[in-house]
Amino acid sequence: MVKEDRSTWKSNYFLKITALFDEYPKAFIVNADNVGSKQMQTIRQALRGKAVILMGKNTMMRKAILGPMEINPALERLLPIIKNNVGFVFTKEDLTEVRTMLLENKVQAPARAGALAPLDVKVPAQATTLGPEKTSFFQALSIPTKITKGTIEILNEVNLIKEGERVGSSESTLLNMLKISPFTYGLMIENVYDSGTIFSPDILDITDSDIVARFMSGVRNIAAISMTIGYPTAASVPHSLVNGFKNLLAVAVETDYTFPEAEMTKEYLKDPSKFAVAAAPSAAAPAAAAKKEEKKEESESEDDDMGFGLFD
Repeated sequence: MVKEDRSTWKSNYFLKITALFDEYPKAFIVNADNVGSKQMQTIRQALRGKAVILMGKNTMMRKAILGPMEINPALERLLPIIKNNVGFVFTKEDLTEVRTMLLENKVQAPARAGALAPLDVKVPAQATTLGPEKTSFFQALSIPTKITKGTIEILNEVNLIKEGERVGSSESTLLNMLKISPFTYGLMIENVYDSGTIFSPDILDITDSDIVARFMSGVRNIAAISMTIGYPTAASVPHSLVNGFKNLLAVAVETDYTFPEAEMTKEYLKDPSKFAVAAAPSAAAPAAAAKKEEKKEESESEDDDMGFGLFD
């Protein structure tokens, strides 16, 4: 196979990124730190038919975006976020589904000295298989231990590395001796591009119920403010009408003034026994229905044997 010269390769790369932005309205901007070629191949296979991965140098990607930017000016928003070791995952599918596939394709990795810790690393209390000669190593890291049956036992859980810190050589050696691989590496989503809009991947976790709940919270706040300052709005008017009716009902109960909606309340207050009489039938109805059903079953049972036993 004849290898392309650099100018041809650049030209083809520009054409490819232009075609991808024309074809795909959505893309993830992902960080590929610590992702090896074999893992990248596995990710490409998992996304086949769902998404297309495009990697490249930052300067190349910025130059390539300048071409389609003449047709789609919104692509200019991508330029500031193309930094470090990033690439694109283009897709037409549901963003949440593709994100799940990206997150599932991670691999366990040991803590290498000098690497930035993506998360906190804790060493749990445990009985190790290490001999007593390693005790000084644990003491240097301020890890409390004791000797149990000829091996070192870690007495308490220890916070060994904090998120964002560089992994030291001692911490790396200890984790390797304990056969602990605390980190997972894969394509980490930094931003999401959707039809000219760029947003954080956290927004994909927002559901319809979250939106409705947030909207209703805003409506309640507007209603409360409107009622407090006496300024009617669409949110506060229903509450104002209910409160007004309650006030009218209270006036009617305390005076001789009446209106149709208040007559039943005044009757109940005048003779509470009417309420008890009205409630009694509704409470007795289920019991009566059950008794009627039981009587009906007994009647059917008598009809079935015609009043005679099996051996009569």
